[in-house]
Amino acid sequence: MNSPPVPLPAEHIPPGTADWRTPDAERWLATVPARWAHPLWAVLALVVSMFWYMGEAPLAPCTSAEPCGTDWSGLGMMVVLVVTPYWVWRQPRLALAGLAAGLVGFAEDGGFTESFGEPYALAYPVAAAFTTAGIVHRLTLAGRQRALAREAAGPVAQPLPAAALTFRRGRFSFALAALMLAAAGFGSWQAQQVADAYEERAAGATHLSGLVVAQEQDDDGTDILKVEADERTHRFETAFPEDFPEGSRVDIVVDGDWAALVAEPYDAFGWETLVLGGAAAALGFFANGVDGRTRSARLRRRPLPVLKVLVREGHEDARTWVFAADDRQGLQPILHFHSLHAFEEEDEEEQKEGDEGEADAVDLTKVRQILRGDDPPPPLREAVLYGAPYAGAEVALAARLDADEPEVLVECSVSAVKPAVPGLVESSVTAAQPAVPGLLARGAKSRRRKNERRSVEEIAATMTPGPGLRVWKAHGFSRAVGLCLLVVQGGGIWAMLDDGPSWSWLWLPVALAWLISTVATMLTWRITADRDGLWVTGAWRVRRVEWDAITAVRHHEDGIRIGTGKGHDNVDLAPTGWAWLERRLGREPYAVRAADEVRALHLDPELRPAEEAPASRQGMPAGPPLVALSVLWGAAVLLLL
Repeated sequence: MNSPPVPLPAEHIPPGTADWRTPDAERWLATVPARWAHPLWAVLALVVSMFWYMGEAPLAPCTSAEPCGTDWSGLGMMVVLVVTPYWVWRQPRLALAGLAAGLVGFAEDGGFTESFGEPYALAYPVAAAFTTAGIVHRLTLAGRQRALAREAAGPVAQPLPAAALTFRRGRFSFALAALMLAAAGFGSWQAQQVADAYEERAAGATHLSGLVVAQEQDDDGTDILKVEADERTHRFETAFPEDFPEGSRVDIVVDGDWAALVAEPYDAFGWETLVLGGAAAALGFFANGVDGRTRSARLRRRPLPVLKVLVREGHEDARTWVFAADDRQGLQPILHFHSLHAFEEEDEEEQKEGDEGEADAVDLTKVRQILRGDDPPPPLREAVLYGAPYAGAEVALAARLDADEPEVLVECSVSAVKPAVPGLVESSVTAAQPAVPGLLARGAKSRRRKNERRSVEEIAATMTPGPGLRVWKAHGFSRAVGLCLLVVQGGGIWAMLDDGPSWSWLWLPVALAWLISTVATMLTWRITADRDGLWVTGAWRVRRVEWDAITAVRHHEDGIRIGTGKGHDNVDLAPTGWAWLERRLGREPYAVRAADEVRALHLDPELRPAEEAPASRQGMPAGPPLVALSVLWGAAVLLLL
């Protein structure tokens, strides 16, 4: 039986504070964006359209009049294009500015002119329009959530507790932004050094006109131009050999043994890449810091709506989960965020100067429990939530840590509020899918199952009754991942054999052994339960495990582990899926459910089948056929090359 929530002393509850009750919370959760507006789709659309455009759009040729040197304005536009997908996910308002800047750069590059005739040029404006519509949709519904929260709170408004007034956000982001900006500055300085060195040497060099006599590649695959000028043959590395066909004339500068193409004077690509990565990261961190600082300042500026809620700290990721005030069992979370404790400056000084004996009197039992991973889950606590919560909001709360701690502490959010709705990977301003009857309960139930095992009775209630054989086998998601890995395996064999015999072939047996085992398990894993025990089909064999030999069954690291007692080898079936991604997609991992049901059969003999499994129902490993298929594929590749 669950313990009652840790109470909050009445003197810490502002007068007139309203309870955030389940009906109001469900109305708040129902106001979430549609699935199409999830930022994942917008980010994919933007990234794919950008790569498509960069891969297909014709580039201006390098000429002596317009050499291909460092384009700082173009690099600045690339920084915006790189950071905009991140902003779509984390900073949607800034993303609107990034999209506008990207469209301006797209227009200057001639993209709108080309888009009337080329699909690759039309893709980016369409992706930008789709992204903008999604952002506006998400922000509009976030505004409705704020209005619903204010309506639930009523007319009462209270200032933040004193401890929260000294809490500051953004320092770490600003420090990282400064570090990344320094890296970008160093890369810019080095690139400019390369350009200046060329300009200085070219100023005193001899300018000649040469004839391109050949194009070739060196052993590393680098394109080389052979140019004859002044009765000498010069060799130049080039990134764009198509700009210099054989028989054309090019301008070169020569100074003794040093020579350079005027159209491609120097190569500072590595330093420019450092500038691009450093500047994009610096801009992203700086925007995060400014946003955090602005939001926390806005929170302190005026009295805020207050709501009485229940909170619980996540057992695995330390998130703060918020529940309705009347949800005394903590079954249906409303929202979550990460938070840190805030202390008044005097409290910090007292803590430093206080009695050190209390710090030394650490409960070693709790420490050992935490290290072993069997510490009890954090308790449900009564709390007062300051600020109108909505997707992307900043809030604070006051609550006790646990029943043994009488002091009330203030916590301030350090990440944006996110609705507790199952679906795709959650973002700062959206939940993945609209709430429907029963969806919230399923999300809460699947979240609890990550932290605690279900009872046999609960598992049995979800199983279809009957005396027939029970079979769990590779499902659609597992097979999809297995097929993707099979394609990777085929491509890897082709890539390694493409260059002929080399030392890299030594990696083939190791890589193929792992890939074949993984692919075979993903595609055809199977557990068949009959009256006497389990038939477990892995990559290479089918194992028989009697019911009396089983000691434990659990889902472990994307696999199913069947313990068979001390002195015997456990039966491991892995991988059987990708539990993390399945949860992000709002589904209960199939392998987790399979492990639970097998465990229920082990613990309750009455649930076991009454039949014995025939050979045709025991499964067949796919490892040996995949080995033969890989050998045939490798032979075909060698014949085709």
